[in-house]
Amino acid sequence: MSDVSDSIRSQALTAAVAQAERTRRFGSWYVAEHRFRIMRSYAQTVLFTAIGSPLVYLYAMGVGLASLVDGNLGANAVNGVGYLAFLAPALLASSAIAVASEEFTYPVILGFKWNPTFFGMNASSIQPGQIINGIVISVAARMLLTCAIFYVFMLVFGAVPGPLGFISVLVALLTGLAFGALVMAYTATLKDDTGQLAMVQRFVILPMTLFSGTFFPLDVLPPYLQWIGWISPLWHGTELSRVFAYGLSEPIWLSVVHAVYLTVLLVIGWIWARRLTVRRLNK
Repeated sequence: MSDVSDSIRSQALTAAVAQAERTRRFGSWYVAEHRFRIMRSYAQTVLFTAIGSPLVYLYAMGVGLASLVDGNLGANAVNGVGYLAFLAPALLASSAIAVASEEFTYPVILGFKWNPTFFGMNASSIQPGQIINGIVISVAARMLLTCAIFYVFMLVFGAVPGPLGFISVLVALLTGLAFGALVMAYTATLKDDTGQLAMVQRFVILPMTLFSGTFFPLDVLPPYLQWIGWISPLWHGTELSRVFAYGLSEPIWLSVVHAVYLTVLLVIGWIWARRLTVRRLNK
């Protein structure tokens, strides 16, 4: 009887060790799966936003406003293309920023404080860095879906004259993640929400949208406001998206700067968020 009990304990121990090793190896994907299951609870909102936003914005801003702009300035109103073609890549990048502002803010503080699931995850074989990795993976998946649907509507509205327009979806994804990683890292520093995230919306995202060449070229702004666009991930993402969407003419080195700048922001925010999470969970 003792031999049987020892055998059962040995098998259970072996299975537990194997499960722990599997968790350590695939912990990021387990966290991503957890986030996907949470997103499923508000899947209707995700789909409604992904479909409704391009429909409303492209029709109201692109078709309605574009007809006025093109009527006054001609078919090649802005940068040699119609206003709809000029505006659509910016709205695509903005949709990625919107997803980032949702998924990298309150869900992160939720995991640390309101429903501290991050501490539960950290009590298992999942490492703090894997928690951040899983969040990024899940948000990237939602962001890619949102941008892909937005791009389909761009095609329907005839807002993609260039043959490489589909690459703008990947550019928008990089833009959203670059901005979102920094926001995630900032959110990881918050002990309580006393309005900080609302201020990010009002004093960071809103000015960034208005002064990043979204609705008009950046160079029409006064010089003392153009610097906002130069440091804005939205401007870099929008300009790079326009290169692929309709062939915006700009030096190749500037396109490289756009891509490198966004990548650097993503890496900095990601590493910063991982380090903050390690420090906070292992305190």
